[in-house]
Amino acid sequence: MDPNGYYYLHNAPNDVQPGGSQRTQQALKTKYGNRAGWMAATRKFLLANGFNGTGAWSATPEIQAENAKADKPLAYTINLDFMSKYGDKRGGTYVQPGHKGYPNDVIFAFDPGFPEFVEEQAKKLVSNRKDKNLFGYFSDNEMPLLRKNLDGYLTLPVTEPGYVAAKKWADERSITLETITDQNRQDFLAFAADRYFGIVATALKKYDPNHMYLGCRFHGAQRYYPELMKVAGKYLDAISINYYNNWTPEKNWMADWEQVSGKPFIVTEWYVKGEDAPGLANTAGAGWVVKTQADRGRFYQNFTLGLLESKNCVGWHWFKYQDNDPTLVGAEPSNTNANKGIVDNTLEPYPALLEQMRELNFQMYHLADFFDNRPPM
Repeated sequence: MDPNGYYYLHNAPNDVQPGGSQRTQQALKTKYGNRAGWMAATRKFLLANGFNGTGAWSATPEIQAENAKADKPLAYTINLDFMSKYGDKRGGTYVQPGHKGYPNDVIFAFDPGFPEFVEEQAKKLVSNRKDKNLFGYFSDNEMPLLRKNLDGYLTLPVTEPGYVAAKKWADERSITLETITDQNRQDFLAFAADRYFGIVATALKKYDPNHMYLGCRFHGAQRYYPELMKVAGKYLDAISINYYNNWTPEKNWMADWEQVSGKPFIVTEWYVKGEDAPGLANTAGAGWVVKTQADRGRFYQNFTLGLLESKNCVGWHWFKYQDNDPTLVGAEPSNTNANKGIVDNTLEPYPALLEQMRELNFQMYHLADFFDNRPPM
């Protein structure tokens, strides 16, 4: 439901902001004058193509300022990066493609300083309480909540809080590194996830109870872990999933997510790259490659139809607004040279892609009604 009580699906591109390369910044200045001008035009551009919001890593200050004076505002999201920022402050994290790396692939959920850090960060969200255009919060992105976590924690240095917590958990169950079973690993993953989600959800609901907690953007095999989905359902309002390596959403798994978690899901990353985009090698990123921009549009329609048919998907966020720019110095390793955008690196749209996105987007509620066997209004 939206703030006015109407059924609502959130469809948006991620990373809605102009890139930092010289050519993109020159294009912004030439076409729009400044970031405020770009944002005003981009809001209209997104709405004209049937999008109603923005996904993670978007230009929040500009979106908020534009929304304040717009007749049709964008519903936006915020990624808080609680664990990632705590890791930067604490030390021990490192850069890897797509997401933050952690020692032994385990997060700092058991650090005594983590709850205090989250509390201090969450206090800053009080000012958002009355913003009806804020769709919700992500607490992090693609964290290593994995079935090998128990092994990872138990092989940390013995002074690490994560080791101490895992050792206590294992000792209480007479488990050693040599006797760990797959069931032990699943049980501990649920234990560690409960610790993380519990800390974050408590702080978010304390300081901004009016907006949704959308989770930490599960990725890879995490969508196949019922123990993780069950814990997520205890704390999240909707479960965010970065959904790669499938041409079509998996019907059985989507049904399982709802059954196990009791919550809807939202796809927060997915895309394919087109071979016809000039100057892009398309070797970076998780998305597959298709021949043309029109094929990208066909993929968009096929995938979203599957999401709508599931009856428990509440939105999708295409990755992303703008292509990777190979000329950008210091780009994140998974975003260096790929055709991911709905606009290129001079902020020009891809018409063949957008034509099919627009066709689907403007029919998404009619399609949802059709799949739900709901009579037309």
